[in-house]
Amino acid sequence: MRQAAITRKTKETDIAVSVDLDGSGRSDISTGVGFLDHMLDQIARHSLIDLTIRAVGDLHIDFHHTVEDVGIALGQAVRRALGDMKGITRYADVHLPMDEALTRVAIDVSGRPFLVFDARFSRDKIGDFDTELVEEWFRAFAMNAGVTLHVTNLSGSNNHHIAESAFKGLARALGAAVAIDPRRADAVPSTKGSLGG
Repeated sequence: MRQAAITRKTKETDIAVSVDLDGSGRSDISTGVGFLDHMLDQIARHSLIDLTIRAVGDLHIDFHHTVEDVGIALGQAVRRALGDMKGITRYADVHLPMDEALTRVAIDVSGRPFLVFDARFSRDKIGDFDTELVEEWFRAFAMNAGVTLHVTNLSGSNNHHIAESAFKGLARALGAAVAIDPRRADAVPSTKGSLGG
């Protein structure tokens, strides 16, 4: 069973996350940040990974701590659920269109965390959500999931579409990369014989 649950409690946030990598895309998400909830729901639906996320954070200050810590906790849960990574496809990429926006996402579930994020927003906010927090969330997720992740927005003028195409692109790439390849279900997809460092 490729499932995991993580709790993270600090002076700034209290978060509980559970994932099922072999789910059907079900989500039950409440972070107190509406736009983040919407993006996390997209991850579940388009990756077919079941997500349950509860977060209470210091939103009276701003959304930063909650957004970052949810990325950390979700990344840790995904990494734990992957276990020894036997049988995973490992690499995946996608070009994700959303109206005028097009974002390329490529992932290597390698155990070696790295993020390249290249998306520019023309406004500071999407509703009440700071656009700079999109990159913060992706960084927190990549570093804690132990994945190499490249996110490049290729076109777009609507800030909501740019952000959403990045999250949906991650969903599709992540779902494909963690899927079991039946041709090597008992093997770790690495010439080293192991992943994770």
